[in-house]
Amino acid sequence: MRPITNTGATSLHSDSVSKDETKDLAAFSCPVPLPAGERILLGHGSGGKLSADLLKNVFLPALGNPVLNRLEDQAIVSLNGVRLAITTDSFVVKPLIFRGGDVGSLAVHGTINDLAMGGAEPLWLSAAFILEEGLPIETLRRVVGSMHEAAANAGVEIVTGDTKVVEKGSADGIFVNTTGIGLVREGISLSAAQARPGDAILVSGMLGDHGIAILAEREGLQFETAVQSDSAPLHTLVASLLEATREVRCLRDPTRGGLSSTLNEIAASSGVGMELEETSIPVREEVRDACEMLGLDPLYVANEGKLVAIVAPASAEAALRALQNHPLGKDARIIGRVTSEHPRMVVMRTPFGTTRIVDMLTGDQLPRIC
Repeated sequence: MRPITNTGATSLHSDSVSKDETKDLAAFSCPVPLPAGERILLGHGSGGKLSADLLKNVFLPALGNPVLNRLEDQAIVSLNGVRLAITTDSFVVKPLIFRGGDVGSLAVHGTINDLAMGGAEPLWLSAAFILEEGLPIETLRRVVGSMHEAAANAGVEIVTGDTKVVEKGSADGIFVNTTGIGLVREGISLSAAQARPGDAILVSGMLGDHGIAILAEREGLQFETAVQSDSAPLHTLVASLLEATREVRCLRDPTRGGLSSTLNEIAASSGVGMELEETSIPVREEVRDACEMLGLDPLYVANEGKLVAIVAPASAEAALRALQNHPLGKDARIIGRVTSEHPRMVVMRTPFGTTRIVDMLTGDQLPRIC
């Protein structure tokens, strides 16, 4: 497996660029967004630094409470001695239908996965639809049918919902909001705040499939081998993992912002550092080649059927075997470890013996991917 290529930008020195060339260069737009100021940018939905700023400066000051402030993928609350997990999510993917799924199946899988990352058994979902005037009924019928099939296959029920219609031009066909409720068994406690130095970092499979599949569909790109979204419900994979070991500290699904944002969030929550081995990170050749061609980094590309697990060192091999023995985890790898060095920072060791910082993106490599 070839190492992931660092696709950083090349610097330009003023003493080697003429005034005319400077004017030409000014015509190109920089991929790094300007400061947000007082308006929402696409990057605020990236799961990166701008998303974190929005939480810190707008939502948490107004809505914060001990449960919400944990910033997990779900809230776990107790009701008459029963531990329930609750999550909500909105799906605005473009295009609505893509290789490997559509906005309907994606909404079901994404909501189930947010429950599963808390160790919950998913039980019920709600589904609310914002429909754009002029949407073909056949498209809506396909999306709703896909949601039904995905929920039935996962063993959950969609028990309530809502529909609104907006004027043409006010939405891209269909936006879907879902809420999920699940049951958390006694003895299960997972949190991004529980990573400890020495813990192993695992991923359940190949990274970047979903983001590249969406991009290919959106831009009409053709690859020698078609890349398909990895969208899938992960609750049975999580159940197999927790059955093999209860020494799992944290689970996250690396969706928006990819592996990089996920690990940076865990590092910040736990106050630890993380060290990755570049050659251990699994990426399909087709995805790697597409990223190299497009100037993207697979570490920042979204996934919809993968998980990241932080596991106590003594249980790392047992956890790896449990993942690899499940159909959705056959390509699982141990990709690094948690460290007390460089707290709140993720670094990666390259095949050349050097290290580079794996930071959160400020903006969004691929907007509207979920």
